[in-house]
Amino acid sequence: MTFLQLKGAAVALALSVSPFVAHAQDWEPSGPIKMSIAFQAGGGVDTLGRLLAEELSARNGWEIIPENAAGKGGGVMAAAMVGEPNDGLSIGVTVDEAMTYGVQAARNPGYALDDFTYISTITGTQMAVIAQADRGWTTLGDVIAAAQAGESITFAAMSPMLTDAIYIIGKNNDVEFTPVSVQGGKGGLNAVVAEDVDIAFAAGVQTPGVLAGDLVNLVSGEEGPLRISPDAPMMSDFNVPYIFGSKFIVVAPAGMPEDIRVTYENAIAEILNDPESKVAEFASRAFSGPIVVQGEELEASVQDLYESYSALLEDTAE
Repeated sequence: MTFLQLKGAAVALALSVSPFVAHAQDWEPSGPIKMSIAFQAGGGVDTLGRLLAEELSARNGWEIIPENAAGKGGGVMAAAMVGEPNDGLSIGVTVDEAMTYGVQAARNPGYALDDFTYISTITGTQMAVIAQADRGWTTLGDVIAAAQAGESITFAAMSPMLTDAIYIIGKNNDVEFTPVSVQGGKGGLNAVVAEDVDIAFAAGVQTPGVLAGDLVNLVSGEEGPLRISPDAPMMSDFNVPYIFGSKFIVVAPAGMPEDIRVTYENAIAEILNDPESKVAEFASRAFSGPIVVQGEELEASVQDLYESYSALLEDTAE
C-alpha cells in the first residue's frame, strides 16, 4: 500500500468509527498521570492536550497533570520520554512529524521511532501555502509562474521539514524561493499579513482569513483536499510527491501493556466520537476534525510516514 493510500485509509477509518465505544475496565491508574505536551503553552497542540486531559479526567476519574516540554519541534519531549515507565502514568501529546521527520533530521536526537507506544491520533492539520488575496494569485502555479518570470518570492516556514518542502517545490518546478524561518503556526500567517513575506506555510490558523476573503490557500499540503478550500490543487499537481501535513497523536513509552493501551484507546475514541466534547469541537473548528486511528493502523501509518520523510531527506540532499 502506498503512503497516499494508507493515509487515505486512515481518514476513512476516522469517518467510519462507531459513535459508541465501550469503556475498558481492565486498568485503572495507580496515581497521577503526567501528560507531556511537546509544544509551548497557548498553541494548538497545547490546547488539544489540555482539553483531552480535562475530558479524560472528567469521564474516568483520573488525575492528569499536563506539563509543557517544548523544543526542537517535539524532540525535547520525545527524548525526555525515553526510559520513562510504561505503566500508563506517563503519556504525551505531540505531532507525528516529530517522531518521523525530526528523529531522522536531527543529529543525535536521543530517541528512535520504536521508543514509543503509539496510542491514538486526535486530529490533523490543514496544511497549505497561503498568500494575501489581493496579490492576485489563486494557486501555487501562479506563484511559480511569477518566479519563472523573474520575480523574487519569499516563502515562510515554521519547521525544518517545511523548509525542506520549500526547496523541493522550487527544485521540482525549476524556480528558487527565498526561505524565511518563522516561529510557530501564527508566524507565517503574521508575516504574510504584514507583507514581510510573499507566501507561507500555515497549518489551520489561516482559516478565518480565508473565510473572510483576505487570504487564499494556494495548494493543499495534506493527503486530500482542504476543508475550506476543496478546489485548491494538490502538491502532486506541481511534481511534489510528498505530504506536509501532520497528525496530532498521543504516545507513551514503548512496551505499554495491552490492557493499558486499550483502556487509553477506548477512552480517547469515546471523547473524539462525541461531537459535543470540547476536544471534538476544537478539532473541528481549528483543524481537520476528530480523527481516530489506533492500533496496527496507526503503527503502519507512522512507519510509512517515516519512510516518506526518509525519501524527502534523500531528495533534499541531492
